[in-house]
Amino acid sequence: MKIEVDQENIRVDKFLSEKLDYSRNIIIKMLEQGAILVNEKQVKPSFLVHKNDCIEIVKEYETESTLTPSQMDLDIVYEDQDIIVINKPSGVVVHPGSGNHDNTLANGLLYYTENLSDVNGESRPGIVHRLDKDTSGLMLVAKSNKAHEILAEDFKVHAVKREYVALLSGVFPHNEAKIDAPIGRDIKNRKKFMVTGENSKEAITYLKVLKRYKNHTLVSLHLETGRTHQIRVHMKYIGYPVFNDPLYNKEVIPGVGQFLHSKTITFVHPITKKEMFFDSELPAYFIDYLKTLE
Repeated sequence: MKIEVDQENIRVDKFLSEKLDYSRNIIIKMLEQGAILVNEKQVKPSFLVHKNDCIEIVKEYETESTLTPSQMDLDIVYEDQDIIVINKPSGVVVHPGSGNHDNTLANGLLYYTENLSDVNGESRPGIVHRLDKDTSGLMLVAKSNKAHEILAEDFKVHAVKREYVALLSGVFPHNEAKIDAPIGRDIKNRKKFMVTGENSKEAITYLKVLKRYKNHTLVSLHLETGRTHQIRVHMKYIGYPVFNDPLYNKEVIPGVGQFLHSKTITFVHPITKKEMFFDSELPAYFIDYLKTLE
């Protein structure tokens, strides 16, 4: 990833903290690790950058601790020598991060197999993309570095197609909608994102109503972009938040997960070039709750 500096005489750590989702402390550690270069050279966090300087992130941030394999019941939908398609349950964090270092999907994958790509560093073995902790459904995992690099590029150009199914609070009045609203980090709460927040980026979501209930709406969702919390933020923005969303909805019920599921995924296999399609059932709690709404 390359970033062209558009400011003058500013510390590189401060400049990047305004441009990226990483905290300033993480950026400082990345600079010290040589994971971030300025004009192809390693620099200190206090280094002053100038307009037209080129900053390159050459690798992801790597935690100092080694990832520990942890036994986990993995729902493997498909596997070959290059990729794994996995059905992630709600409540499972994809990879180690702030406050979550063990019992992540990455820990479980490392226990399952050592044949995982290391493109994103030792803390994210095989992880090409992620789902939020409370979002369930289909995810792609790379076993080889070549497969990882190709899939990462496919995600970048939106060649990987995913359909999400969500239950929204409220009765959405239209059959279809396009939500085109930029998303950035919430200025008041760093754990959340918001429309036109800090350092906003283009975000587009397509919505189609599947079924209406008395106080809820079941919808299908497709993403044109892939911003953090995109569906959850966009649904809150239009006034129909994802039901049981712990961050963006006050309407919650205890004991079950968030009602947002990555249901289908379509992509071209990175090595065989065969078109692949997978479909997963909604989680049991999701199905059971829909029955109570009938």
